[in-house]
Formats: sequence, structure tokens, C-alpha cells
Amino acid sequence: MVKKQKDAGTQQRILEAARKVFLEKGMAGARMQDIADEAGINKALLHYYFTSKDMLFEQIFANTSQTFVPHINEIIESDMPLFEKIEHICDDYISMLIKNPYMPLFLINEINKQDGDFLKRMWGKQKANLSFFVAQIQKEVKKGTIKPIHPAQLYMNIMSMCVFPFLGKPMMQFMTKVTDKEFVQLMEERKTFVARFVIDSIRK
Repeated sequence: MVKKQKDAGTQQRILEAARKVFLEKGMAGARMQDIADEAGINKALLHYYFTSKDMLFEQIFANTSQTFVPHINEIIESDMPLFEKIEHICDDYISMLIKNPYMPLFLINEINKQDGDFLKRMWGKQKANLSFFVAQIQKEVKKGTIKPIHPAQLYMNIMSMCVFPFLGKPMMQFMTKVTDKEFVQLMEERKTFVARFVIDSIRK
């Protein structure tokens, strides 16, 4: 018996359904049955395309990184001034996380559960090329336009300030009573806030 080929349209519909369910219920709360229902298929067909929720997320992450990482690299490798580059990086990271708020927690959980092969499988060659960013930071330090700072420290400052609110969202909402809609608005405002905070911290 010849095994039927997987239909690209059905697979894409499943991925879009999974993204919506993850967004509404989070990774922990999402069930394969929820995703099948959202996609308008039965659970058996869903398992034919994706055997697990983790497999679904990995495909969504791969699809996201294939578009996001090259765009970030384009910014990093551009000739734009350092401060402008920081503004674009903050805007792009937070915009991506608003669309995929479940991503940081899933990645941290998987990194802690698995060895380095997980990151290799997830990113492959799709990694941010930070060498241009490092060289630009070092050049600006030598010129005296910014305070001395290790490039890794600057990048960690940017990343942590962009990512942590999404990791700490349940705690923040519990403490502040911020609604989902208000949280998104805060994150939109944070695109500018983080960039200004980071730039002011290194500006001479």
C-alpha cells in the first residue's frame, strides 16, 4: 500500500491553528484536540502530520526563525548608526514576541530538558551574526561616543529587557491586574522604552 503524501495546504492550516491555540492557551494549556478542532480536522489526521505538540512548536519556531533571523542580520550588518540599530533590534524582537508570546518559555524549558543538539536543530545556520555588531560597538567605544561596555553585556541587556516581560507575564498580570490587551499595549510602548533605556545607559 502506498502511503499518501502530506498536503502542504493542510499542513499550513494545522500550523496556523496551532499558533492560534498556543497564543490563546499557552504551550502548557494547549491540547492536540484543541488544535485539531481549530484546524477543522480529526485528531488522527493531526497526528499523521505532527506526532506531538512539541513537534508542532518546533516547526512553527523554524518557520519564524527563517524569516526573523535573516531580517535581524540585515539590520546588524547594515551601515546604520549604532543607536538607530539598537532601536530597530528592540522593535523587531518585541514585535516578534507579541506575535509569538509562548516562544521564550518553551525554548527555556526545552533547553533545560535537552542538550545542545536542541539549539542546533532549532537554529541550524539561522543564527544572528553578531560579529558586525561587536565590531561597531568596539569602534564607538574607541571613538568615545559610548561608554566602555563589553558587546556581550550590551546584547544581553537588549535581549533580557525585550524577552523577560513575556517570561514573567503571568506573575506581572497577577500582581498588577493588567489585562491581555493592556499587556500588548505595554509591550508596544516597550519597543521605544527599551531602546531609549539602553541607549541612555551607554551614551557619553
